[in-house]
Amino acid sequence: MTTAPEPIERVSAVEALLRILRARILDGELAPGSRLVERELTERFDVARHTLRAALRSLAAEGLVVIEPDRGARVKALAAAELGPLFELRTALEVEASRLALARHGGRLPATVHQAVQHLVAVCAGSPAWSAVTAAHDDVHHAIVTAAGSPRIEAAYDALAAELQVFLIQMRPEWSMPRMAKHHQTLLRDLEASGPDALRAHIADGLQSVLRASH
Repeated sequence: MTTAPEPIERVSAVEALLRILRARILDGELAPGSRLVERELTERFDVARHTLRAALRSLAAEGLVVIEPDRGARVKALAAAELGPLFELRTALEVEASRLALARHGGRLPATVHQAVQHLVAVCAGSPAWSAVTAAHDDVHHAIVTAAGSPRIEAAYDALAAELQVFLIQMRPEWSMPRMAKHHQTLLRDLEASGPDALRAHIADGLQSVLRASH
């Protein structure tokens, strides 16, 4: 008796290239600010120019690539002047979310936040791609925001997702895996011990590390 074949995912050339480029950007192989030269990329991946351009447009829509008229595409990089306003908004949203989360859960954060931190620590204990670390990091902060139980705050925070991904790529040279794990274990402990100001200090520390790296 023959068994039915298992379905496999079939993707277009555009989608396949999009996934490759996205992974290389998130892992830092294509550095922030680096140019994405059409001729080089079409030859490297053996794709047509229209395929590459479609993939780059998708990455631009995600906020990972910037396409400039007559200058081509480059990997998105956040300038120092952009980081300040971004982090003012991020801090306002996350700190208020943590205040609400603690108030609504009896002074502690829910299990979802503790589990997200445990997962980040486990990821950092291995030898992961940086994209796996950033995904686990995002899960921690998103769990804190979600714990507030405020759909409006969550929606506003989600709108920052692409820029925060770029920020985490730029953070990579300054942060080791052990530092990332310990930083978030400390955050969890201090949030429950002393409240939202711990998150304010945590966010400020991350910002300062990227500002140092950019000089």
